[in-house]
Amino acid sequence: MYKSKSPNRSLRAHTMRILIAALLATASILSPINGWAQSVDVEATIKTVDVSKLSLTLDDGKTYKVPEEFNFDGLTAGVKVVVFYTVVDGNRVVDDLEIVQ
Repeated sequence: MYKSKSPNRSLRAHTMRILIAALLATASILSPINGWAQSVDVEATIKTVDVSKLSLTLDDGKTYKVPEEFNFDGLTAGVKVVVFYTVVDGNRVVDDLEIVQ
């Protein structure tokens, strides 16, 4: 007499299908969150540079924090820049900066 499938194998396959479906559902729900963390850019003129606080204030009135290893060479009030930043914990953190000629 031939037995088609063991009950354990069928149960494992069913459990795996549920697990995979749950993982895919979670990934699809959380994927838009990744889009919110993407870099944004703004073109503006530097209003103030604060090396001690590691920040720049632009003529848009907003302050942008920079990393410790940031190079402030050539950045003074009146210089036009394009700032690429990400909002982290309510702070605009500079990812990249380009001086506009």
